[in-house]
Amino acid sequence: MSFGAAVLRMVERLRPDVVVMDVRMPDVDGIEATRRLRSVLPDPPKVIVITTFENDEHVYDALRAGASGFIRKRAPSQQIAHAIRLVAGGDSVLFPDAVRRLAAGRPVRRDAATGAAALLTGREIEVLRLMAKGRSNQEAATQLRVSLETVKTHVGNVLTKLSATNRTQAVVIAYEAGLVGSGTNDQ
Repeated sequence: MSFGAAVLRMVERLRPDVVVMDVRMPDVDGIEATRRLRSVLPDPPKVIVITTFENDEHVYDALRAGASGFIRKRAPSQQIAHAIRLVAGGDSVLFPDAVRRLAAGRPVRRDAATGAAALLTGREIEVLRLMAKGRSNQEAATQLRVSLETVKTHVGNVLTKLSATNRTQAVVIAYEAGLVGSGTNDQ
């Protein structure tokens, strides 16, 4: 049995908080393994996908499958450890340039934009835009001059209203819907 096929059993047995998943694994790739973890387990761990960014489609698919973020394979070990701590604490690991590059190649879904924009308050859109820039909850709280708890509430509302399982999915949905642009003028 390959590692990709064994991931679900290992996670069920070991119950880690965070799984670092390589996109390229034999038999069952990291994207499918992430999808299975997120859909089969009642309380799935958070997933960080490790990739070379050689194939943006893989990164996008991993995020849509429920990964909490992604990081380069060649990142220094300190950066990988920091990413794991961030995800374990409830944040996402986003690299805004890579997310913008991914979103730039996606068609904007205006129907989704209308529906999502109608659901989100102005402050929730501000928080979502900061999430898209890769800001942590604490950084968003500082920039918006509100409490950390207030930002966490807004993040929770954004996730619920966009039917996203994590911050990363919310950002991808926002790009797809046109709520967050690929330019640098977004708030």
